[in-house]
Amino acid sequence: FGYQPCALQARGIASVRLQVQNTEKPQYRGTLHCFQSIIKQESVLGLYKGLGSPLMGLTFINALVFGVQGNTLRALGQDSPLNQFLAGAAAGAIQCVICCPMELAKTRLQLQAAGPARAYKGSLDCLVQIYRHEGLRGINRGMVSTLLRETPSFGVYFLTYDVLTRAMGCEPGDRLLVPKLLLAGGTSGITSWLSTYPMDVVKSRLQADGLQGTPRYRGIVDCMRQSYQAEGWQVFTRGLASTLLRAFPVNAATFATVTVVLTYIRGEEDQVDSEAAPGASTTPAGPALAQPSSL
Repeated sequence: FGYQPCALQARGIASVRLQVQNTEKPQYRGTLHCFQSIIKQESVLGLYKGLGSPLMGLTFINALVFGVQGNTLRALGQDSPLNQFLAGAAAGAIQCVICCPMELAKTRLQLQAAGPARAYKGSLDCLVQIYRHEGLRGINRGMVSTLLRETPSFGVYFLTYDVLTRAMGCEPGDRLLVPKLLLAGGTSGITSWLSTYPMDVVKSRLQADGLQGTPRYRGIVDCMRQSYQAEGWQVFTRGLASTLLRAFPVNAATFATVTVVLTYIRGEEDQVDSEAAPGASTTPAGPALAQPSSL
């Protein structure tokens, strides 16, 4: 959630290809070599495979995540660290309904061969073909692993941001407000990815399974077992470097933008309310910093 699709899509395709490549005949030696190989074999446009899928769903996903998190926090009744985690986890679980099919299409597009032999023309064509051949179950392939990844990671995501903004004293009028928000947002993104990254590797492998041959895995546990036996624990960190490179700037921009815009909007609303209320004080109160969780 929250990644800027055009600017950072390249790091996404690198992480997916590193996660699912055959270890017996590895195609890439690392993140940089993966970039170089894609550009050499598929041109620069190869870095943007699967771009249509995140573009289709990101705006709605971000609105859904922040809205559900804020409303859940209000329903819980108290702004505590535990409730921040629970509200974030609820938001992460609900957005999986959109996120899972979107990432399935992105993964398939990023792994398909270039040229006339390609199986899918785009994200929508990919999902239509999967539905025709595999039905609704095929569209939701990897849903359980997506839930296991997104639910705790979003809890960590919102909890980390809340703790950091409070610890750094992020208040309106602070000349370092935006840098502090960027630092808090970027750190939250990295922390959330680190908390569940092994499950992301499993999800990618399950969604790519059978794309280039006979399916290998019977489920999450079997995928983890086979992957560990073949490659050791290092398999669960495949593509981590490119993912973290993407996570900091993306989430820094997302959280800082949401917080600043909400603070501005709420300041305008408070000013209108104070002008409309009879007998209101003529001294304007400075806007409080609007946390995304207060949506």
